[in-house]
Amino acid sequence: MPICQKCNNKWSWKQTLKKMFTLDTGMTCPYCREKQYQTQKSKKKAGLLNFFVPLPLLFNIFFDIPGIILLRLFPVLFFLIMSLHPFLIRLSNIEEDFNFFEK
Repeated sequence: MPICQKCNNKWSWKQTLKKMFTLDTGMTCPYCREKQYQTQKSKKKAGLLNFFVPLPLLFNIFFDIPGIILLRLFPVLFFLIMSLHPFLIRLSNIEEDFNFFEK
């Protein structure tokens, strides 16, 4: 779970999930109200996790999976990924430029 770099309080899963769905690049700490930013490394991990959602389509190419099973897998994978996403978030006091291909 994310830890505020200003006050060192650990955010709860619910607080983190709520903060993820804002359009602002910064997330306000629920404890000290300071703006926190997701680290570049954290953004990369979260971005890679999103590639698992279309995974059933890839399986369908190699194995003949019925369409109804594929349709049921998408919401399950989406829910699983959204549940795991808050555990990958790491915070910083400064906003880093995001470059997906940089080390």
